[in-house]
Amino acid sequence: MLDALKDELLSQVNAAADLSALDEVRVSALGKKGRITGFMKELGNLTPDERKERGQALNALKDEIAAAIDARKADLAAAHLKARLEAERVDVTLPVRPETEGRIHPISQTMDEMIAIFAEMGFSVAEGPDIEDDFHNFTALNFPPGHPARDMHDTFYLPDAGDKKMLLRTHTSPVQVRTMLNNKPPIRIIAPGRTYRSDYDMTHTPMFHQIEGLVIDEATNMGHLKGCLVEFCRAFFDVDDLPLRFRPSFFPFTEPSAEVDIGCSRKGGELKLGNYGDWLEILGCGMVHPNVLEACGIDSTRYQGFAFGMGVERVAMLKYGIPDLRTFFEADLRWLKHYGFAALDIPNIAHGLTR
Repeated sequence: MLDALKDELLSQVNAAADLSALDEVRVSALGKKGRITGFMKELGNLTPDERKERGQALNALKDEIAAAIDARKADLAAAHLKARLEAERVDVTLPVRPETEGRIHPISQTMDEMIAIFAEMGFSVAEGPDIEDDFHNFTALNFPPGHPARDMHDTFYLPDAGDKKMLLRTHTSPVQVRTMLNNKPPIRIIAPGRTYRSDYDMTHTPMFHQIEGLVIDEATNMGHLKGCLVEFCRAFFDVDDLPLRFRPSFFPFTEPSAEVDIGCSRKGGELKLGNYGDWLEILGCGMVHPNVLEACGIDSTRYQGFAFGMGVERVAMLKYGIPDLRTFFEADLRWLKHYGFAALDIPNIAHGLTR
C-alpha cells in the first residue's frame, strides 16, 4: 500500500507545472489532512511492534516525499527565474532612451573642473594605490610616532602583513611621496583620488575625495603658492574678486603652514561667496618641510617647494549648494538627476567650467 502511495505522490510531484500546483501536492500529502498524516494518526490503533514498523515506514515515506517536493520546488524556481530573465532581456547595444539619459556625478564633474584649471597652470595628474604602507602615508610625511593621526580612531588599518603595516590611505599625500621618490625635480603635479578615514556625519564620510598639489624646484616660494591658490579659487568659484586669507597653521609635512579662507556672507542663513566681510576655511597648504624632501631623497639645501590639499566634496558642496555630504554616496537617482551634469558638460577654461 505504501509503495503504491509513494509512486502516486512522486508522480504528482513531478507532474506539478508550477509552484502553486506543487504546493497543492504538498498539502494533500503532508498537510494536517494529508494522506500520509492520516496514516500517522492511525498508528495508535496498532500493536507496539506493528506501530514501530509502520511508523518507520511512514517516516521514511514522509522524508522522501518532502525531499522530492523541495527538489521540484528548486527546479521550478530556477525555470521561473530563467523565463523572467529571458523576458526582461535588454539589448545594451541599443541607443540610450531619452528618458533614461545618464548624468555625470558632481564629484566626477568637480574633479574634472579642478584638473582643467590646474592643467592650465602646468600641473600634470599623478595617481597612486588606495592601500598604502605606514612609510608612504605617515613616516615620509614627517608624522612622528604617536601622532594622533596614526590612531585607529582615524585610520583604517589592515590585518598584519608582516614587516609592513598596511592601511587605507588617509590622504593623497602618499602620491606626492611616490612622485618625489621616482622623479627628479622639477616636479609639478596634482594628486586627485579617494581617501579613507573612520568618521561619518553630515560633513564627514568614511570614504571621500581629495585633490592635492605639489611643486618642487629651486626657486618656488610662498608667493608662488599664494598666487596659485588665488587664481584657482577665483577660477573655480567664478568670482573674479574672491578674497583669500592665509592664516598660520600647523601640518607635519609643511613649514611654514597655512589654512586658506575665502570670503563669504552668511546673512539670512544663506551662504554666498564673495567679498562680503566674512570668511570660510577651504583648504590647507604650506612650503614642503625639509624632512619630507630628505625622506624622499631630494636635497633640501638645493630644492624647495609648496604643497596644498582640499576636499573635493567640500568645494562641490560650496559651489553647487549641496547641503549634506552623505547624499553624494546614497545612489539616489532623483538627487543625481537634480545635481548631476550632462555627459557633454566637459570642463574647459576657454569655454567655461560648467554650461
